[in-house]
Amino acid sequence: MPRFLLISISLSLFGLSACEQRPSLSPTDPFEGYAWVDLSHSYDAETIFWPTGKPFEHIQTAWGETEGGYFYSSFDFFVSEHAGTHLDSPIHFSAGKQTVDQLAISRLAGPAVVIDVTSAVATDPDYLVSVDDIESAGEFPDGAIVLVRTDWSSRWPDTKAYLGDDRPGRTDDLHFAGIAPEAARLLAERGVTAVGIDTASIDHGPSTDFQTHQILAELEIVGLENLTNLAALPERGAYVIALPMKIGGGSGAPCRVVALVPRAGA
Repeated sequence: MPRFLLISISLSLFGLSACEQRPSLSPTDPFEGYAWVDLSHSYDAETIFWPTGKPFEHIQTAWGETEGGYFYSSFDFFVSEHAGTHLDSPIHFSAGKQTVDQLAISRLAGPAVVIDVTSAVATDPDYLVSVDDIESAGEFPDGAIVLVRTDWSSRWPDTKAYLGDDRPGRTDDLHFAGIAPEAARLLAERGVTAVGIDTASIDHGPSTDFQTHQILAELEIVGLENLTNLAALPERGAYVIALPMKIGGGSGAPCRVVALVPRAGA
């Protein structure tokens, strides 16, 4: 990715204009030649949440014309940290590790490596991404964000089809793909900064001890869950930005995850 684009992304995260801060740089659109891809599900009444969590609520508190003659609307919202497209901070599964607000922004953006296991998942809903899957992807760029594509997000927002079970509070019969513990260790050795997947968890549905969460959290590697649109990303060449709500002391947070994908011929 061009250095100017990386500078522009960093400045944009703070709401700053690259042209204002670096007048000697080109005034053209820093993202020209790239397409934005939204990897996030919307938060609404159909948002899928972990069975032991609480559903998303969006409550209207004001709507309509005011006495002053102008339109005004306002809502309250309530949601569990680990519902919908969200980020897992290391504190989620490792005592004393970083909370959401402590994460360095630089670790929330990086070059994407997409690992496509759709064929395996089609025959085994509980598939575990293996060491072989990781090794077949080749070398990783520095600071890579690995995204596991299963295409399970096509089942959203059907809770039973997506989780394998739609009984509130029950986690004993969940079914979806995840990442094997030994593969998680290899990802950590590769120096990735974050690992994402388009299922409900980086551990597969039948897991009861969440070893992959434990391994990555101990090494302060961020998790991204309930992603979507991974089919729109190439295996290499995209750049991912994952910005969570900055919850003080949070173990996780709703997250808007997007990717910049080079346009053909750019």
